[in-house]
Amino acid sequence: MTAVPVLEVPSPQAKELLARIAERGWRDLAACEVEVRAIVEAVRARGDEALRELTEKFEGRVLTAIEVARPALDRAVERVAPEVRQAIHRTIERVRSYHRRQLEPSWTYREEGMLLGQIVRPVRRAGVYAPGGTARYPSSVIMNVVPARVAGVDEVLLATPSPGPEVLCAARASGVDRVFDLGGAQAIAALAVGTETVPQVDLVVGPGNRWVTAAKRAVYGEVGIDMLAGPSEILIVADGGASPEVLAADMIAQAEHDEQSTAILVTDNEALARRTAAAIDEQVETLPRATIARRALESRGAIFVARSLDEAVGIADRVAPEHLVLAVAQPDPLLRRIRSAGAVFVGYGTPQVVGDYVAGPSHTLPTGGGARFASPLGVHTFLARTSLVRYGAEALHRDAPAMRAFASVEGLEGHWRSVERRLKSS
Repeated sequence: MTAVPVLEVPSPQAKELLARIAERGWRDLAACEVEVRAIVEAVRARGDEALRELTEKFEGRVLTAIEVARPALDRAVERVAPEVRQAIHRTIERVRSYHRRQLEPSWTYREEGMLLGQIVRPVRRAGVYAPGGTARYPSSVIMNVVPARVAGVDEVLLATPSPGPEVLCAARASGVDRVFDLGGAQAIAALAVGTETVPQVDLVVGPGNRWVTAAKRAVYGEVGIDMLAGPSEILIVADGGASPEVLAADMIAQAEHDEQSTAILVTDNEALARRTAAAIDEQVETLPRATIARRALESRGAIFVARSLDEAVGIADRVAPEHLVLAVAQPDPLLRRIRSAGAVFVGYGTPQVVGDYVAGPSHTLPTGGGARFASPLGVHTFLARTSLVRYGAEALHRDAPAMRAFASVEGLEGHWRSVERRLKSS
């Protein structure tokens, strides 16, 4: 039996739970930050030796080779079922096609004696982390590596613990240059600071558990990161025409990721809410990962009965979920009201799972309310922008009074003298 509460908005219980959901964040990272920083410093100081010790300590296995040899990548392809290889290649093409549209050109323009512009270049080397542990994720490799390749990154490295043949096949097909058998905070540390075997990267991307996320936060500034991606989330807005069995399946699909996953349904139809709760109880019992899904649904699952669809979509926008499903007959008016969501799946016939696997947009999305200010991983994640400024003598003379005024107000005489010397020589 899985107890997913059905709560009416705006009851006190619903208000309390919604407040807790909306205020979710990264407090749970504090519990592991001290140890994570110690891990980073150990890898910085002792390199590969620390990686071997930490892998044995945290994963209970002996790390015989840090890097996966190229022949092993080639052999992995032969061990993957043909239908899986076909799915990998088809998804790569979809993801490549979508992300090509995100490419940004450099640009310049001339105005009043000035040349102004922006130079857009990819980072030189990116490190991708793909989680392991309770599952293997070749899709995560594709969703993080292909946008990097489209962006034009010179070298892409992959760190993932105990990679299976499907992960290695996805890495080879996506264009990964080197693969490292590393997991957890020590993998992020190796990519960020470099070791004898692992080169230092400019940018670290990819999802992971709280240890991985805490490590990304710890190394930010020394390298760039994509985002702080926490446990996966889904919020569904549904009207009375939605299928309770389908809604239950959508919530369970998200809950089976991790015990910390969040699965929420908001509907204006109480009968639908009750029937969905019953369908969850029935469906979860036959799930191979039933224990994980049940714990997630019991601790982070909820069904809210709103007074209207307008109220339901307002709740969704407040939560700012990673995945938002609009399971309604007329989704477009609601879609126009959404400002904060990592990805939106529109209509009865669009399961969130298409975003995980085959649709095209990267499935690495902001979580924990981060959609209020952050964007999905994409080509832009791997691009650095440089402002370009060129002044002619006439433009410098024209703008000199304004610069002198600012320098005087801010008490920075040296700033003005830098301009003044050029004025005297021009």
